[in-house]
Parts: sequence; structure tokens; C-alpha cells
Amino acid sequence: MTATTPAAAVPARPRTGRRGPWAAALRVLVRKPGRIVGLAILVFFALMGVFGPYLYPGDLAVDPEAIYAPPSAQHWLGTDFAGSDVLQELVVGARYVLLTAAVAALATVVIGTTVGLVAGYHRGLADSALMRATDFVLTIPGLPLLIVLSTLWSFGQPLQMGLVLGVTGWGGVARAVRSQTLSLRERGFLEAARGLGLPTRHVIVRELLPNIAPFVAMNLLLAVIQFIGAEVALFFLGVVPFSSSNWGVMLNQAVFSGGVMNSPEALTYLLAPLVCILLITLGIVLFLDAIDELFNPRLRERS
Repeated sequence: MTATTPAAAVPARPRTGRRGPWAAALRVLVRKPGRIVGLAILVFFALMGVFGPYLYPGDLAVDPEAIYAPPSAQHWLGTDFAGSDVLQELVVGARYVLLTAAVAALATVVIGTTVGLVAGYHRGLADSALMRATDFVLTIPGLPLLIVLSTLWSFGQPLQMGLVLGVTGWGGVARAVRSQTLSLRERGFLEAARGLGLPTRHVIVRELLPNIAPFVAMNLLLAVIQFIGAEVALFFLGVVPFSSSNWGVMLNQAVFSGGVMNSPEALTYLLAPLVCILLITLGIVLFLDAIDELFNPRLRERS
């Protein structure tokens, strides 16, 4: 009999322990329930802004026989001083508020990040010129400017108000990004990139920008909170004309036309947009905790 030789054992592939970026993001997100709640709130309002108006395609229905009707199966949040459904006004007005804040925040972050990166990286004359322009923007009074522009524009479209708010609000982001850029400019990886003769555009976009991306992302979400409050306040104060239905208009009419100070029945009409604003703020604050840990390696190591 001939002895059989055992088959050569195939070595197992070592596990590197690396995970993809989506797996890492999911792990950070599920670590704390509050982060999931924050993301769920943001997704809910995003869906409301996108698809909400399609649920109520027509004009607001007015029923004089149902003024300040209490919440019911027909009117989940009751009606206002004109007999219109509060839920319908809330859902339809969400698109204007959220889209305006998104456009304003995006414009603010794009302009402010570009100015801050260029000024902090080049320094010298470019830094001085851009910072003087930034100081000028910081001194522009936003409220009087919007009052003047309201005589030319009706702000019926969210893009108009969003661009005005964004163009006049990027100064703070530019200064903060410039400070971050100055702290990174002399780091070894940027010195190596310049030593290799890489073009300035490549160094700024491919080497410098990714390192301040977490800071930019957090400023983007914080700007959304800021601009939601700004635009709602402008409509509440009656600074801009009521060319469309939104949460600021609801607050204005609840206080000045609906008699909420004297009619307890109008309380739902006043509280509905306020609760939505508070929920969006809460969702962003909770979700920012996940973003902070996702981009901060020290926080991930402690977990």
C-alpha cells in the first residue's frame, strides 16, 4: 500500500479589518439613537418639501363655516381664521422655507469656502484684497437690503430670496475657512505637494479642501438653521410681501390677523410652524454629532 500525502492546506486570506466608507458611516450613525432620530427628522422634512405640494395641488380651500375648527379626521391640525386647513398650509409652505434655506446655505458655503481657501493659501495681496471684500460683506445690513430689494422683487420664488441671503451671508464662513487654511498651509503633506510641482488648483482642490470638508459640512447644516430663522422672521415682520404661503406668513397671520393672543382656538395655527422649525433645528443638531465623529478620528478612537 502506498501512503497518500495530505493535500496542501490553502492559506486563509487574512482579514484586513477595513470597511468601506458607507459601513463606517452606518456604524457611526447607529452608535447613538439620537443620531438616527436626527437623520429621520431631516429625511421627513426633505420628503415633505419635495412631495408635499403634490399632495395638495390646488389652492387653499376656504370654508367660512369651519373657522378655527378643532383637529379632526377631516382637518388633522384644525383650521385657521379663514377656514383653511392648517396641515395643508404647513405642508405646502415647507417647500418655500426649506428650498430657500438650502439655496442660501449652499451659496454661503460655496462662496465663503472659495474665498477663504484662496485667501489663506495665497496670502499676500490676494489675501488682503479678499479679506477687505469679506469685511465689506460683513458690514452689509441684511435686513435693510432685503427691504429695498423687496420693492423690486416679490420674492415669490425661493431661489430669489435664497440667493440674496446667501450672497450677503458668506463673510463669516470665509473668515473661518481662511483661519483653517492658514493652520494647514505649512503642514508636511502640502509642502510635499508643492515640492512635487503640482499646480495650485490641484493642491487646493485635491489636498487642502478634503481636510476642511468636515468643517464646511458642519457650517452648511448650521447655515440652514440660520437662514430658516432669517426668512421666517422676515415674513413674520412683514418686511417682504406675502407672495406665497410659507411658515413665516402663517406666523404673521396667526398673530396679526388671526387674533391668536385673544383666541385660544388659534393656538394650533400658531404652534404648527413653530414646532416644525424646532424639529428641524433638533434634527440638525442631533445629526451634527454623527458628522463630527465621522470626520474626527480622535472621536472614533475613543468609541
